[in-house]
Amino acid sequence: MNEETELLYREIRRCRVCESKLSAGVNPVLTMDDCSKILVIGQAPGIKVHLSGIPWDDQSGKELRNWLGVTDEIFYDSKNFAIIPMGFCYPGKGKNGDLPPCIACAPLWHERVLAQLQNIELTLLIGQYAQSYYLQGRKYKTLTETVKNYQNYLPTYFPLPHPSPRNFIWMSKNPWFKEKTVPVLQKLVETVLY
Repeated sequence: MNEETELLYREIRRCRVCESKLSAGVNPVLTMDDCSKILVIGQAPGIKVHLSGIPWDDQSGKELRNWLGVTDEIFYDSKNFAIIPMGFCYPGKGKNGDLPPCIACAPLWHERVLAQLQNIELTLLIGQYAQSYYLQGRKYKTLTETVKNYQNYLPTYFPLPHPSPRNFIWMSKNPWFKEKTVPVLQKLVETVLY
């Protein structure tokens, strides 16, 4: 990682902008390297990730790595994958799962991070928050339609549902995702990395 990227990484890790709103406290979770080839933009860390400080270090992460067809070693090599969420800290628990990501993070940090990631060949937009922010007027009415029409966003973006166990119902209603979309995703990831 070059010095400028390292300084930005440290600055984000020290961020306390939302501290008063976060019941579990702050712990910005991300990985980045100016050599990263694939950018993963997710929602926000869950409580397990908040505690470990390792992005996607939970069941959702295991499922995501299965979709990508990569090992933990490959996924956690920041020269392969940069990982930035829409909200860098755990937002807390809501009535139906975790709260939405903090809205301050992406406008505050993403543009500066992207300026450092000059080797990104593919950006994975995981879930509705990332898709709404990055696709804006180009996304479809529903996440399902947006994911189903992923080819309209290539070669820059690849929209994905969130791999949370809470979305297994979505998976069972949309078998085309694992049958048709995941193999395309795996081939693309393989092409970019190798």
